[in-house]
Amino acid sequence: MKKLRLACVVGARPNFMKMAPLLRAFEAYPQVETVLIHTGQHYDRNLSDVFFEELGIKHPDVSLNVGSGSHGVQTAQIIEKIEQVLQDASAEGTPFDRLIVVGDVNSTMAATLASVKLGIPVAHVEAGLRSFDRTMPEEINRIVTDALSDMLLVSEPSGIENLKQEGKPEEQLYLVGNVMIDTLMHLLPKARQSDVLSRYELQPSQYGLVTLHRPANVDDPKILESLLDVLIDISKRLKLIFPIHPRTEKRLTDFGLLDKVKSADAIVLAPPLGYLDFLALSSQAKVIVTDSGGLQEESTVLGVPCLTLRPNTERPCTTEGGTSTLIGNDAALLNQCLEDVLEGRYKNGTAPKVWDGKAAERIASVIVERC
Repeated sequence: MKKLRLACVVGARPNFMKMAPLLRAFEAYPQVETVLIHTGQHYDRNLSDVFFEELGIKHPDVSLNVGSGSHGVQTAQIIEKIEQVLQDASAEGTPFDRLIVVGDVNSTMAATLASVKLGIPVAHVEAGLRSFDRTMPEEINRIVTDALSDMLLVSEPSGIENLKQEGKPEEQLYLVGNVMIDTLMHLLPKARQSDVLSRYELQPSQYGLVTLHRPANVDDPKILESLLDVLIDISKRLKLIFPIHPRTEKRLTDFGLLDKVKSADAIVLAPPLGYLDFLALSSQAKVIVTDSGGLQEESTVLGVPCLTLRPNTERPCTTEGGTSTLIGNDAALLNQCLEDVLEGRYKNGTAPKVWDGKAAERIASVIVERC
């Protein structure tokens, strides 16, 4: 039986959640050895023993400790350090057969570039997603990673069409499903045991969940205040919980808006939450207001209305068939959609059939068969 050695690269906390089901799936193949490489692109003090225990995965085998920096500096450091890891493995007689990357962070693109230049093929999980907005760094990372990868593992049908339009051959394309949904389904029963609702005095389906962090929503005081005014008004009829991102909290403070939010009795400000607590909240909310791409996906599977504060999305299945509606930073549209939710007029959505919690199993099978 041929041994297969895989370098599995992560760079930020969400990457671990995408990689976790893959690492579990590979355990079914005794001929496969996985080496988990954490670039350290995002330092996260929440990556504790409990975090890895909850996800059911090992700690990283290799930590590069790259840290924050400009896109250019960070990308260069990741390329340099990943290249050394891959070269050392070859020099020691234990070369990698393939590198696996997930998502669209700088680590995804940089590790891919380093790997293919050394002749190591790359599999990209979540390939083909496109917002068609090249002002987003993530869009550039997605395009470059897909151009260089020879195994494109796609989460939704639009990804297949995008990659075909870009000239990728069909034999490299695999519609496998969404690994983030694998993690959601794996941990949902445990999340439902969380006491987070009682801690914040919430009742199932009787509150809204709010997250905000993107510059387009929080860096302009007029835009931010207009969105807050809608949320404050709606909180008189529906309690809201707002786990506040440090960047958003700083903007609220800088713009003199934090006290305004705190004065709203039915808006509960919370610190950033762990995955299980957050999943407990998102799965039992009446509505989600967010600018997170991942929450678009999760809300569609959970059947929770999602008002997405973005003008575009790389996940069109969540708006075309799912529970998400693109709001941009249009306060009037946000208010209208919240009214629709409260009055029972909001659409029902369905998730793609391949979002069934078995994406990682399909991916592991493809990789083992192809390598």
